[in-house]
Amino acid sequence: MKRSTTVLLTALAPVSWGTTYAVTTEFLPPDRPLFTAVLRALPAGLVLLALARVLPRGIWWGKAAVLGALNIGAFFPLLFLSAYRLPGGMAAVVGSVGPLFVIGLSALLLGRRPATRSVLTAIVAAFGVSLVVLKAAGSLDALGVLAALGSTASMSVGTVLTQRWGRPDGVGPLALTGWQLTAGGLLIAPVAFLVEGAPPALDGAAVGGYVYLALANTAVAYWLWFRGIGRLTATQVTFLGPLSPLTAAVVGWAALGQTLTPVQLTGMVLAFGATVAGQLAPRGARRGTTPLKAASFSSAEKKARKVSMDATGPALRR
Repeated sequence: MKRSTTVLLTALAPVSWGTTYAVTTEFLPPDRPLFTAVLRALPAGLVLLALARVLPRGIWWGKAAVLGALNIGAFFPLLFLSAYRLPGGMAAVVGSVGPLFVIGLSALLLGRRPATRSVLTAIVAAFGVSLVVLKAAGSLDALGVLAALGSTASMSVGTVLTQRWGRPDGVGPLALTGWQLTAGGLLIAPVAFLVEGAPPALDGAAVGGYVYLALANTAVAYWLWFRGIGRLTATQVTFLGPLSPLTAAVVGWAALGQTLTPVQLTGMVLAFGATVAGQLAPRGARRGTTPLKAASFSSAEKKARKVSMDATGPALRR
């Protein structure tokens, strides 16, 4: 599959996530963020597990739990907490620094030297998002800011670790996504019950909204996201993140009657331009190789590579 096709398919994930706010405010019961997080993650994870029919083995029980906690179990509650406690759009602005987090973590965990162009592009993306989503100034809540930073850091670490660890032999992105969604949903469920109590009564609109969030917005979107992490670099994937607040702004304008000012349109151009620029491989980078693919060699392939290198001689060993 061409790299451009992979980028476009991966981009569908943050585009889908950009519809979450409209669906939540228009169709779902209010003030139930943790209950919503559970219904997004757990049913989606169980559906993907049923389709993949593969469970973790050995050390991957622990790795799947860690990735599920970072990408889902911690990310969802912290994201909702920040959205409730911060003035309009501020949580999205804090979240837009995710590419900077991933660039730094890729240097630490993947040994990738940060490119100056990537850092500057990440700054432009964050600035563009801030122009789109920031509303009138309001008092900042310290807990809300910490929650926003925590959600961004959690997803960033999860993205980089997903690429560093790769996948077990014979396991595709469908199973890996199912593991993480199920683990994350099981982590959130008891917290939701303790904090929010029994589930609320649901009407037809709410049921439809939850079905959309669980299937299209979570199961399909996260499968595309983790599939993209397996074929692109972590930095390239995270640069698609700004498409989420941009989509939310477009949906608000088209479906909810919200207005877009010239400043917001300027921000959209900057953020979208940075997203496109973030997909360009840095000068000197090797195309077509990612840590995830390198980690996915089967045992037979590894043995064949070792035999080949032994026969070639020590001069080629690096």
